[in-house]
Amino acid sequence: MSELLQLPPGFRFHPTDEELVMHYLCRKCASQSIAVPIIAEIDLYKYDPWELPGLALYGEKEWYFFSPRDRKYPNGSRPNRSAGSGYWKATGADKPIGLPKPVGIKKALVFYAGKAPKGEKTNWIMHEYRLADVDRSVRKKKNSLRVWNQI
Repeated sequence: MSELLQLPPGFRFHPTDEELVMHYLCRKCASQSIAVPIIAEIDLYKYDPWELPGLALYGEKEWYFFSPRDRKYPNGSRPNRSAGSGYWKATGADKPIGLPKPVGIKKALVFYAGKAPKGEKTNWIMHEYRLADVDRSVRKKKNSLRVWNQI
């Protein structure tokens, strides 16, 4: 896909957490342009994680996507993380991004095949980045960024 983006030879996309939030997510949420449109926009919850690499604009072992953050209940902020043939389960503590005041939050999720709570853990890991201090009950749907890894 990098040929479609017209990236220079040897180009690598390995942004830090701060770069992802400040230069990509904040710009996307503010409807500002991103110099190189390297992050695809999809509804990730319609897919199993092994289908995602084929939908990415760029990446070999990590793939980046902007995606709506689906809600479990229409008027609530609790996320709905069912996807494809399973679900994404949060693991570990949230990591604040940005100092001294956090601008974003990073959350790790693992894909489980099957239905909760008896799903089978897989090797697919997702890192979800979202803006900090945003009222999720009234926010726009595309205010988060997902990164997938398979371990």
